[in-house]
Amino acid sequence: MNILVCRTDKLGDFITALPTMYVLKHHNPGNRIIACVAPLNKTLAESCDFIDEVIVDGGQGIWNFASELRALKIDASITLFSNTRIAFAQFLAQIPKRIAPATKIAQIFYTNRVKQRRSEVKMAEFEYNLQLTKTLFPTIDLKYRHTLLEFTDAKKIYEIFCINNDIEKEIIAFHVGFGGSSDANWNLDEYEELIHAVLIQNKYQVVLTFGPDEKELYEEMQTRFMAYNVVLYFSQESITYFAKLISNFKLFVSTSTGTYHLASLVGTPTMTFFADTLFASSKRWKSVGDEKKQQHFMIPLEQKERSKMFMDVKKQLENS
Repeated sequence: MNILVCRTDKLGDFITALPTMYVLKHHNPGNRIIACVAPLNKTLAESCDFIDEVIVDGGQGIWNFASELRALKIDASITLFSNTRIAFAQFLAQIPKRIAPATKIAQIFYTNRVKQRRSEVKMAEFEYNLQLTKTLFPTIDLKYRHTLLEFTDAKKIYEIFCINNDIEKEIIAFHVGFGGSSDANWNLDEYEELIHAVLIQNKYQVVLTFGPDEKELYEEMQTRFMAYNVVLYFSQESITYFAKLISNFKLFVSTSTGTYHLASLVGTPTMTFFADTLFASSKRWKSVGDEKKQQHFMIPLEQKERSKMFMDVKKQLENS
C-alpha cells in the first residue's frame, strides 16, 4: 500500500510525525511510506530509513502539486496537521482514502475525519498523531524505537568538530534562543548564569548553538563569553548535519523548540524549558525520544516561583 503522511509545518512539528511513519512502515514492511514535508525538513526526512519517498510542498501551484501527488499512485493518506491547500490538493489527486483530524474548513475534503480535541491535551502531540493510524489499521502496534534516527557517520562528524575547536571533553550544549512556538525561556542574563554554573566545574566543554537566523544573538553571546572557553557554533549547514553533530553531545539545554525535538530524536539527553500553561506544556510537547532522557521544567509566570525554579535548574547543572 502506498501511504502518504503529511506534516508540512515546522521542524519540531515534523519530528512529532516520525513515530507515525515508523509504525506504518513496520505494520507491514510492504507499505510504501511517502512523507509530504516543508522544504526545511526534506533532508531530515530523506535520512529516515522508514520513509521511502519524500515530496515537498514548496508552494507550487495547486494543480501542479495535485499532479505530483496523483503520479505517486497513493492508496491512502494521513494528514497530521491540515490546511486547505493540503486538503484540496489531495482531493484533486483523487486519493481514495484521506484521513485527518476533524478541524477547520479543510475537513470537508477528507473521506475520514477523526475527532481529536488536542486543546484538551489528553496526550502528547506525537501520540495524537499516532492515534490517527488506527483509522487505517485498527490493530496497528503503536510502539516505536526511541532513537528514531541514527547515522553511520555521526561519530566522524563529531570528531572533526572537536578537532577543529580544540575540544577534549564531553559537550554540554546550550541553545539560548526562542524559535518555533516556544512560549517560555530564560533571559540572556539567566542563561549566562546557568552557563557559568557548568564552566566553573571545568568538567565539560560548553558549546552554544545558533540557527542561521540568529546572527544577532550569536554576536551578543560572543561578546558575553569572549574571555571564556566557550565554543559558539553558528549553524550554516543542513539540519541533518546538525542532527549528526548533537547526537554525540552529553546534554542539550534549550527552550521547547525544534532543536530540542531534534536532540531527542537522535537520542541526546535534554533539559528543556516550557511555559506553565497546558497548551505549551511538556504534557503536550514532550518529544519522541526516551522519556528517561528528558528533563522538563515549566517556567512559572510569578517571579518568586520563577526564581525558585531557576535555582533548581542551576543546581542540577552544577551537579551534572
